[in-house]
Amino acid sequence: MQAVLFGLLVGGVYALASSGLTLIFGVMRIVNLTHGALLIAGAFLTYTICAATGVDPFATIPVVGAVLFGLGWLIHRLVVQRAEHGGEGTVILSTLALAMILEGVIILIWGHEPHSVATSYARSSFRIGDLVFPAAQVYGSACALVLLAALHTLLNRTWLGRAVRAATANPQGAELVGIRVERINVAAFALGAALTGAAGSILAVLSPFTPDSGDQWIGLGLAIVVLGGMGSLGGALVGALALGVIETLTATYGSPAWATAMPFAVIVLTLLLRPQGIFGVRVREDVVSA
Repeated sequence: MQAVLFGLLVGGVYALASSGLTLIFGVMRIVNLTHGALLIAGAFLTYTICAATGVDPFATIPVVGAVLFGLGWLIHRLVVQRAEHGGEGTVILSTLALAMILEGVIILIWGHEPHSVATSYARSSFRIGDLVFPAAQVYGSACALVLLAALHTLLNRTWLGRAVRAATANPQGAELVGIRVERINVAAFALGAALTGAAGSILAVLSPFTPDSGDQWIGLGLAIVVLGGMGSLGGALVGALALGVIETLTATYGSPAWATAMPFAVIVLTLLLRPQGIFGVRVREDVVSA
């Protein structure tokens, strides 16, 4: 039970970390390979703000989210929008190249050595019976769930959310009723980057990070998106919780080395057994041809 509990706490943060990747794919149908670099950039921004001001790292989330929103907007305008003319392969290669550039910039600014954000509650915990709730994981998971709830409200209760869902379901139909799909794409990409940066702020509290830690998180994010169903935010939440539990149970009863391989095993098994994921829908070939 303790391992399952810890896996659920970690999975809540995983869900936020993968939500930006899921949102961008759902709206634009592209895999954003800058995802890992943006997440680590958010972690380093939190580290810098905390070192300079001494504020609680969770209080930096609005600032980091705003900075990453602007960065995501620039990336879409300067890179993705132009690369889309060359097709999906060009977009993937462009975001991969940009991820390498961002990693290099992070190394130039912060160096190669591991960083971490120290807090007064890093070693604190809550107890309910025999179960232990680490304080940092509880706060991080709570922040992640609040942000996911805010995203759900945005997508279901606002005009922007309805426009995003319309552009996701039928871009041509959305254009016909006056929705500027290109603007929606920019907003979705920037919002996805902001959510990724917020997740980086939380992860900076939970574990040390280096400039190349983003490579690990892009694999983890893809595993969650594939498991839950490409483009499904609800599926990403369920997939993240499931993967968090799978990782912790593997580390507890097996080996931590095997735990790091679990995301890639999940990708392979999901693609073999249920390619559309948990909440995805298999598209029939006759519908596609029609």
